[in-house]
Amino acid sequence: MALLLYRLGKFSYRHRWLVVSLWLAILLAAGGAAAALHGTLSNNFQIPGTETQQMADKLQKELPASSGGSAGVVFQANDAQFSQAGKEAVSAALAKLETLPDVRGTVDPFATQDQLDQAAKDLAAGEAKAAAGKAELERAAAELAAGKEQLAAAEAQMTAAGLPASAIEAQLGQQKTALGAGQEKLDAGTREAEAGNARLALAKRQFEASQGMRFVSEDGKAALAQVHFKTSINGLAPEVRQEVQDIVGTVSSAGVTALPSKEISEDVSEIFGVAEIIGIAVAALVLIIMLGTLVAAGLPLLMAVIGVAVGVGATMALSSVVDMSSISPMLALMLGLAVGIDYSLFIVNRHRGQLLAGVDAEESVARATGTSGNAVLFAGLTVIIALAALVVPGLPFLGVMGVSAAGTVAVAVLVALTLTPAILSLVGRKLISKGAWAKAERHNADPNREAEDRARDEHRSSHGWGGLVTRHPVLALLAGVLALGIVGLPAAQLRLALPDGGSEPADSQAFKAYDATKRSFGEGMTGPIIVVGDLPDGLGETEAQAKQLDVADILRRTENVTAAIPVALSEDRGTAVFQVIPKEGPASASTVNVVSDIRAERAEIEDSTGVSIGLTGQTAGNVDVSTKLGDALPSYLAIVVGLSLVLLLLVFRSIVVPLLATGGFLLSLAAAFGAVVAVYQWGWLGSVFGVDNPGAVLSFLPIILIGVLFGLAMDYQVFIASGMRESFMHGESAKHAVRSGFSHASAVVTAAAIIMVSVFAGFIFSHLNMVRPLGFAMAFGVLVDAFVVRMTIVPAVMYLLGEKAWWLPRWLDRILPDVDVEGAKLRRHEGATGAASEGEPDAEPAEVAAR
Repeated sequence: MALLLYRLGKFSYRHRWLVVSLWLAILLAAGGAAAALHGTLSNNFQIPGTETQQMADKLQKELPASSGGSAGVVFQANDAQFSQAGKEAVSAALAKLETLPDVRGTVDPFATQDQLDQAAKDLAAGEAKAAAGKAELERAAAELAAGKEQLAAAEAQMTAAGLPASAIEAQLGQQKTALGAGQEKLDAGTREAEAGNARLALAKRQFEASQGMRFVSEDGKAALAQVHFKTSINGLAPEVRQEVQDIVGTVSSAGVTALPSKEISEDVSEIFGVAEIIGIAVAALVLIIMLGTLVAAGLPLLMAVIGVAVGVGATMALSSVVDMSSISPMLALMLGLAVGIDYSLFIVNRHRGQLLAGVDAEESVARATGTSGNAVLFAGLTVIIALAALVVPGLPFLGVMGVSAAGTVAVAVLVALTLTPAILSLVGRKLISKGAWAKAERHNADPNREAEDRARDEHRSSHGWGGLVTRHPVLALLAGVLALGIVGLPAAQLRLALPDGGSEPADSQAFKAYDATKRSFGEGMTGPIIVVGDLPDGLGETEAQAKQLDVADILRRTENVTAAIPVALSEDRGTAVFQVIPKEGPASASTVNVVSDIRAERAEIEDSTGVSIGLTGQTAGNVDVSTKLGDALPSYLAIVVGLSLVLLLLVFRSIVVPLLATGGFLLSLAAAFGAVVAVYQWGWLGSVFGVDNPGAVLSFLPIILIGVLFGLAMDYQVFIASGMRESFMHGESAKHAVRSGFSHASAVVTAAAIIMVSVFAGFIFSHLNMVRPLGFAMAFGVLVDAFVVRMTIVPAVMYLLGEKAWWLPRWLDRILPDVDVEGAKLRRHEGATGAASEGEPDAEPAEVAAR
């Protein structure tokens, strides 16, 4: 592979304009495709085949009026209470919303609350009327009974007096007729009262079912409207969301403030913000300090931007045919920038060092591509494989994320291996400052330079960080493991959920709407649970309503449920829809339990009512997604860990090194999880990282972090350990090879890690709240993995093990293919062709850069 990349580097150098033209054409094609074909990004995390999706499909087919998405708008009176003008303005805004093509309908809070209040009055009046009717019936029954007694007594007297029956009938027949009519009237009144009582009981049950649910707050300062859309919330275009906000915002002229919920106010169309630019600026500063010139520093940045533009452009172009979440291009952007800068940096830095050592420019580019480029290729493959493996859990939105990010990383690798050599040929000597050139020329003219280089290398390897770690390997090992173990302790309390409005920044409109709803109507109103019921066939209207209320009664008895209301019934009375209001928000642990408890009550509901139920809606769907992701986590982790063992076994031809690298990765992962839980779930240092409202961790963060951190950790493992292996294979003792190999790679790995952390850290303050914990997790994970695991624990353990670190059974050595990451075959090729006669010493990039 090293020879192939060597030739690729030389080809790119010699055919620079062809390579540049090809990449320019690819860039324009990707940009044009993104502009012409991009679709609507969403945060749709539904999983086909799940109960929530099946119930949503059922509603779409059998009760379309109750399908589609819905969102809330909180209206707050600027004065003590809503004025009549304010109420009219709200109603007018909602009426205007109903004219939008994407809106199915709205729920006017004032009209609905009036209906609820009137229902309470009607119920009270009905109960009073029923009581009066009952008293009247009892009076009539008493009078009828008294009349019957009198009639019976008179008949008995006449009979005792010996009057004939005809005479008795003649005298008492009229009274008997009157009493019969009275009995019939009483019976009819009783039947009417019973029917009225049944209607009253049904109305009372309906009223009780709606208790705990209000649309205008008790203090009259807030009103909660509902907007029902024809499509899912996630399918709304940004312009539709903005139009809804503009219309409800017109109420401000009437002294009312409109606060649309997160579902409406969230804008996922932009993927780049100010915070990300700051992260790139920090990376640029590190490059300038390391490489010394703006040209050298700008080149890796330019390569990264081109790679990201192509990768993210292709991703955006596919968004019109693939249901893509907003985080997919963000993840591709995040990783593309980080690895794109690092991969080009490795090659540029190697080339820069070789130029200073006196190597011809063309030969230097070819060698840098064959050596550092070889490691870049392998490191990039590990990231690509780990990201592409996100399709394994079978979650469509996660697979799209993984494949889009993997594709962008693949583009970054191709850019580094082809476009970077071509640009280096155009840059020429401008890559290095005049001062560095003069210093290099003086050094190359010194006849004792080789001895001085060896002495300097020996001093640096024994006195730098690597020297400190290897002088106290046991202490370094224990300190590193203990530190990561302590940081990782909070990971045991990890709780997963998809974010709701309560996790948004305190100054955002989404949080203000969530907070206003919580204060005025109860937190559960921010995320109702939708229950769909299959009713038995052949029910009449009253029977169907009674069945609905029977189901609602059982649902309302569920722990942590505030209300359970029947909200819709299909025309054939076969499908019913219920809205269950939990006590807390959709991302809370208690609401997750409510979803589980309702599902556990299915058998009870079906046995007692004959109604089978299923759950749907955003809240239940989010719970399902989080559960599925949590269940997929162990298997995905096993795949990644197994993959890391196999890949590192191929690279380092050692049993210990892969086990050490994988163990270190698990430590870094635990520490990253622990830090995320402490900051985003517990709220530690929340003011620093903008966590105003700590809550559950983003449900797909762990599985993405595993894939990304694995790939990046293996990057640093390759660059650190390959230098140690190279020194060992060149005849150094195993323990000395740890020091010299570490010193050769430490500078460039340090710079690369700082750059990657800087880029990821820029996303900690992203305008997309969902991306923030992901940026933090990646930045922290890379930080601890690079500096604690790869640059402290790994050299300490390998120094302690000595030659045992490179042990491999002979039978395994014979069957393993030689991937030659260190480029040993390339050096043999150089020796055979006389290339080595140009006087460039075998050195890793960091070794030359440090001179």
